[in-house]
Amino acid sequence: MQPTKLIYLEDFTILQSGATVFDVFQENGCYVLILDQTIFYPQGGGQPYDQGYIENEQGKFKVEEVRFVVGLVKHIGTFESGAFAVNQNVTCSVNPERRALNCRLHSAGHVIDMAVTALKLSWVPGKGYHFPEGPYVEYAGSLEGVDKEKLKADIETASNVFIAQAIQTKLIFMSKEEMKHLCHHVPDYLPEGKPVRVVMYGDFGVPCGGTHVSNLQDIGDMTVRKITQKGPNVRVSYDVNR
Repeated sequence: MQPTKLIYLEDFTILQSGATVFDVFQENGCYVLILDQTIFYPQGGGQPYDQGYIENEQGKFKVEEVRFVVGLVKHIGTFESGAFAVNQNVTCSVNPERRALNCRLHSAGHVIDMAVTALKLSWVPGKGYHFPEGPYVEYAGSLEGVDKEKLKADIETASNVFIAQAIQTKLIFMSKEEMKHLCHHVPDYLPEGKPVRVVMYGDFGVPCGGTHVSNLQDIGDMTVRKITQKGPNVRVSYDVNR
């Protein structure tokens, strides 16, 4: 079976699209759909999966979970009516409210990267958690001798300045070697089985395969809730106004 074409990687503004059913089966008590292409984001990179519906005249399928496994995207859920057969055409619809919030939270995490870089902090980017429940980004670094309240305010102010600049998001596909000339930091590990992509906010590039706002102003106001030391890492917890 050929890999699922990842439409969301090329254009994350598409929330409805056609597709063809490649396979339908049951796994762990749920139905799983494999399509030739998808606009549904599978969980990964610190971002939760999309939800929504897949339907045609023969059936309606509620997408409750989306996972990427060895080149294939699994759409996991239940049939609310009818069923699909292999090779049938279907229409996919992503829940727009869930996608919009996830995009805002994910992009806000990268805006903190921009602020940390602008403030010339010697922190190395690590993992990000861009879920609605307590989003944060982590860096290898130390808070020793730092006024945390002032730093929190400085990062929040710098982040909101970048948002107010209404910078357009641009996507560029490139090799890992090319990234080193464009990005402030390139992680050693990049996911296998997916095209390698950089998200550009102006001249600031971040290797990332998630979904994002089209313009930074779409994030709205954001706040830095707290900055804490977690072992060898600094965690910057943030949120966006909802």
